[in-house]
Amino acid sequence: MPLNDELSVFLELAAEAVASGDRPALHDLPPDLAYREYEAATYILDVPGPQVASVQELSIESRDGYQISARWYKPLEFKQTSDPQPVLLYFHGGGYCLGSLDSHDSLCRSLAVLTPCHVLHVAYRLAPEYRFPSAVHDAHDAYRWLVQHGSAHGLDTNRIAVGGDSVGGTLATGIVIMARDENLQPPVYQLLLYPCTSAWQDSVSHQRLASGYLLEAKTLQWMFNLYLRTDADRADWRFAPLETSDLSKLAPAYLVLAEYDPLLDEGMAYAERLQANGVDTQVNVYAGMVHDFARLGNIVEEAGQVRQDLAKILAKAFYPENDRS
Repeated sequence: MPLNDELSVFLELAAEAVASGDRPALHDLPPDLAYREYEAATYILDVPGPQVASVQELSIESRDGYQISARWYKPLEFKQTSDPQPVLLYFHGGGYCLGSLDSHDSLCRSLAVLTPCHVLHVAYRLAPEYRFPSAVHDAHDAYRWLVQHGSAHGLDTNRIAVGGDSVGGTLATGIVIMARDENLQPPVYQLLLYPCTSAWQDSVSHQRLASGYLLEAKTLQWMFNLYLRTDADRADWRFAPLETSDLSKLAPAYLVLAEYDPLLDEGMAYAERLQANGVDTQVNVYAGMVHDFARLGNIVEEAGQVRQDLAKILAKAFYPENDRS
């Protein structure tokens, strides 16, 4: 299918702005300025999220004493109940050096309302101040905290799903593998939006879509170079889950991929590895879409559609007794 018409116009305008010097590419900016540009763009590209019953800021102590910021969304459906309710532990994208609780606020609100479920959105530490494996440690520590303390907050720790977009999806895959290997209570589901899964970005889709499709090859390598300490880190499964020798006995997975995303091939490869290892895995490739389209609510209708699709999948995982499919 051709690139979505609205996206085509948007990307053409963005390319003209960079070519004319009106707006530098992210990889040409210092990390702190790139972070601010990414945050500012959120309010142009995405729609405001729906109303929820409450939003609470939390701090989760990491293994080294750092206080990890998190944001907890409670949907209106749960306002009058004290029964433990399911929760999605979510990690934002941004190449390990961009993104925040605010940049993915709309997406998290939508998933909380549409499912419905609680959403705990974690702001792991970012590069270049904190390099690999800091983000991984924060993600794992957040999951352990949720398993240990979630019930005290009215959350059903037997119904925890993990999810994220782009590198946030990578962090979610790591939690599922870690929980299995350390005999921790496993998540009931993993929700992966166009995750980064490969040690090297050399697939056909990376070559074919290296520029002009929102996620630029130069930008991706700029991000990874800020995050990784050495090239040896690329072979670590916590960065590249395709390097994992064993993907068996993991929670069911749902992968959202985009037809015009450089990460398409590695996302498909990861899904195929999961399926080959006996993991219940569904894949949905959204035609005409690019990387990060779930946050482009002001650009494409598919941003709203994918949120509805994700919520339906989560609802089936959290409320199997209501599944009539």
